[in-house]
Amino acid sequence: MDVDKQYGISEVAEITGYPPHVLRYYEKEFELDIPRNESNHRYYTYAEIELFQYIKSLQNKGFSNKQIKLIIKSPEVLINSNEETALTNISQLNSIDTVQLAQEISINLHDSFFDILNQLLEKNKELNDQMVQKLMDEIVALRNELNSKERDVLICENAKLKMKVKEKSYEVAELREKIKRLENDKGLIKKLFSRNKYS
Repeated sequence: MDVDKQYGISEVAEITGYPPHVLRYYEKEFELDIPRNESNHRYYTYAEIELFQYIKSLQNKGFSNKQIKLIIKSPEVLINSNEETALTNISQLNSIDTVQLAQEISINLHDSFFDILNQLLEKNKELNDQMVQKLMDEIVALRNELNSKERDVLICENAKLKMKVKEKSYEVAELREKIKRLENDKGLIKKLFSRNKYS
C-alpha cells in the first residue's frame, strides 16, 4: 500500500474485504472521521485502511461493535470479549474522585503487603517460570507469524515484478520485430529504386 496515495471506496473495499455499503455503515457506526475532497467524495488514506483492518481483526477475535467502538475511542481501555458488563461500568469511571481514590489506596497499602507478595512469588516461582516461558513461546510464535506474513508480501511483490519484467520483454520483442520489418522494407525500397535507376 502506498502511504501517500488517496484511495477510492471501491479500492478500499477490495483491500479490506468490506463492501462499500459496509464501509459507509461503519463510518457512522464507529463515528469515523473519513476525509472528503473538494467535491465532497470520500477518500481513504493508509491510516483509514489500517483502521478498517484493525476493526476486522477485533471482529475476528469476537468483539462486538459496541466494544470495538469503545476500543477505538479509548484505546487505553482493555476489554475482555466475554465481559459486556465492562462497557456499562466504564461510564462510571468519570464520576470517580481520583485524588480520593489514590489516598485510599495509599492508606491501604502496608509494608506487609509487599512481604506477602514476595512470599507468593517465591512459592509460585516454578509456575511463574512456566508462565514466562509460555509468554516467550507465544512471542516467538507471533514473531514467526509476522515474518511469514512479511515473506508472503515479498513473494507477492516479487511475482508482480516478474510479471512486469515479462510484459516488458514482450514489448522489447515486439519492437525488435518492428525494427526488422522496417529494415527489410528499407532494403526492398532500395532494391526497387536501384532497378529503376538502371532501367
